Amino acid sequence: MKKTLFHAKLLLFGEYAIMENAKGLSIPHDLYKGVLKFDSRFETSLNLSNGTLKRYADFLEKLQQSDDFPADLDLSTIRTDLERGMYFDSNIPQGYGVGSSGALVAALYESYARNCILPDKAINREHILVLKKIFSMMEFYFHGKSSGIDPLICYLNLPLLIHSANDISTVGIPKYKKGAGAIFLINSGVSSSTSSMIEVFFQKFKSRGFRKTLREEFIEYNDACVEAFLNGSFQPLLKNMKSLSAWVLQNLRPMIPSSLWEIWSEGIHTNTYYLKLCGSGGGGFILGFTPDYEMAKEKLKNYQPEVIFRF
Repeated sequence: MKKTLFHAKLLLFGEYAIMENAKGLSIPHDLYKGVLKFDSRFETSLNLSNGTLKRYADFLEKLQQSDDFPADLDLSTIRTDLERGMYFDSNIPQGYGVGSSGALVAALYESYARNCILPDKAINREHILVLKKIFSMMEFYFHGKSSGIDPLICYLNLPLLIHSANDISTVGIPKYKKGAGAIFLINSGVSSSTSSMIEVFFQKFKSRGFRKTLREEFIEYNDACVEAFLNGSFQPLLKNMKSLSAWVLQNLRPMIPSSLWEIWSEGIHTNTYYLKLCGSGGGGFILGFTPDYEMAKEKLKNYQPEVIFRF
């Protein structure tokens, strides 16, 4: 078994938009990470992880029997290692939108897939799409429906630009600068359920009016943010982030913890910061964008702001 550290991920842009073949941009987040380890003492926390992995192995065994699963997992060795006390040692918070299940899926694939596709610099789009399918099927256990993007980011540990469901490539991002502006995370203080938030979204998607505004407004703001960020054009980025943040507050309010509604609105009206969902929403981390981080940090000091990018 390999002992590679797998980092968390952040979907900077594209939550729900990528379901409509809009653009997405996801980056690794190295503050949080996980690795497969052994410990035969079976302390309470380790025993919980080991038990979870044993149940997951049952799912993987059924998945392996599927004709369209494009991987060959060494399930016998997985079972043996689980009996030896294998567990997933991780500080990635669960239900916070930063890929806790994605890192686990990536770790198991790397350690136990025969002839696995290696995450090296020579990886091409065809390999990326195969990995995406494998990871989508493996992560189904945790969320019910998965794009496979989260484990893909955790596995490759590279920024990925999502053009559409079948067009994904690695991409360079602007250099980190110690300017006044920043992209940051705040902690909502509650965990979320990806599957329940996706269900909320699909219920809203049944409305013709919602589909219209999603496609004509939300996706326009989302794609403009992706382009502006990759080009290092931060004024257009903030302008479109304000529109995106206001749209989410108006149209996806059930996915924002009610404790954040007031500060979400305040950021928009004062132009101090703009908030957006980090992943599926419902809780966990929230992403923030600001032209003046020191001012935003003071306003949001009760939510443990954490810088991930300066400009």
